Amino acid sequence: MQHILLLVTYQTKPNTREAFVEEVTDLGILQKIQKEDGFVAYQYYYDATDANTLLLVEEWESEAKQQAHLQTAHMEELQAVKEKYVLQTSVRKISL
Repeated sequence: MQHILLLVTYQTKPNTREAFVEEVTDLGILQKIQKEDGFVAYQYYYDATDANTLLLVEEWESEAKQQAHLQTAHMEELQAVKEKYVLQTSVRKISL
């Protein structure tokens, strides 16, 4: 199986980046993701020069397991949170 790495860049609404991460954490979404089959890593990083940019680095054991992750109830919950805070999302996939 080939691991995949996703670089997900979020452009948040002005001054909401920290609130977005805080709500995702408070709702337990990160803990649920960490228990998923195929999970390797899921980490947020703040952009040092743009207060409205957030990078998510996620790694999965396979693309199939990452795709199954997208179908979970907590990802639906995350989508609702994103609608409150995120203006734009871009994804770059890297096969490892």
